[in-house]
Amino acid sequence: MAPPPRFITPAGFARLRAEYEQLFASERPALVETISWAAGNGDRSENGDYIYGRKRLRELDRRLQHLSRIMKNARVVDPADQPDRDQVRFGATVQLADEDDQRRRITIVGDDETDASAGLIGWSAPLARALVGARVGDERAVRLPAGEKWYEVIDIDYPDL
Repeated sequence: MAPPPRFITPAGFARLRAEYEQLFASERPALVETISWAAGNGDRSENGDYIYGRKRLRELDRRLQHLSRIMKNARVVDPADQPDRDQVRFGATVQLADEDDQRRRITIVGDDETDASAGLIGWSAPLARALVGARVGDERAVRLPAGEKWYEVIDIDYPDL
């Protein structure tokens, strides 16, 4: 059975592809060269360059495999193509106000491109799930570990076509 698609924005997919290409085309060949050089120096049991290089190569290969799996299952969804722009959907940038009138701006993106410090919230996060389908002026409750919190949707924005 195929894994479910991983929704991602075009910008998020481009970042993943750029990381993959940088690791595969630049970092991995340089590391293989270092390991080869270190292996030629003789005793490998106490050769720090060889031991560290092999460990780093395994980590790098795991990351490349992970990125490859994500990109294979990725389903790129362009928020600019969203026909219903008055509701919160995938790719929407939403301005929220909480009970204390503290405002924050978030963008709902794929789970593989989240960055809470930049306001990028994964679409399966509790806050995003609570907001999907909301319109300007709607209030939504979000269940958080610290308790329930209410948010009002102040503004909804999508990228231009």
